[in-house]
Amino acid sequence: MTRVFTVSDSIVIGLSPDTVYRALSRPGDMGRWSPENLGTAEGPDGDATLGTTFIGRNRRGRARWVTRCTVTAADPGRRFAFRVHAIGRNRPRLRCPIATWEYRFEPVGDGTRVTESWTDDRRAWPTFVADTFDRLVTPGRTFADFQVRNIAKTLRNLKRELEQDHAK
Repeated sequence: MTRVFTVSDSIVIGLSPDTVYRALSRPGDMGRWSPENLGTAEGPDGDATLGTTFIGRNRRGRARWVTRCTVTAADPGRRFAFRVHAIGRNRPRLRCPIATWEYRFEPVGDGTRVTESWTDDRRAWPTFVADTFDRLVTPGRTFADFQVRNIAKTLRNLKRELEQDHAK
């Protein structure tokens, strides 16, 4: 089986690209939408800009870990991305390429098409090693398969919350 390095999904949110960008460029708020991320342990209180580093807190079942991330794109209303490059239980001590997360914003009608993408940056890992590791830590799936579900859920949660907040 061919290893999949990138997966993505999109959703249309009834708000402007700038409004949706502002929400997603605040790493501390990601825990409001993501099924796995709990927000940040360290990082900016507001919008992250190009080069900003933050510590993400994560959970999957009973497992908890942190990651060090660096913002690689911060183009308001168009694109926000960050690279995950260190991981650890309580502190991100193990430094290595892990993944890149990207959000693109495209105006459509009175709203915004938000596309979330995950890219596996573990390119140096042999496929059989990555597949074995992935199946151990993602209930029998590859990370690509696992992230397809996570991305869909994140986008649904983001749409629901942002549109509800805007309606108030």
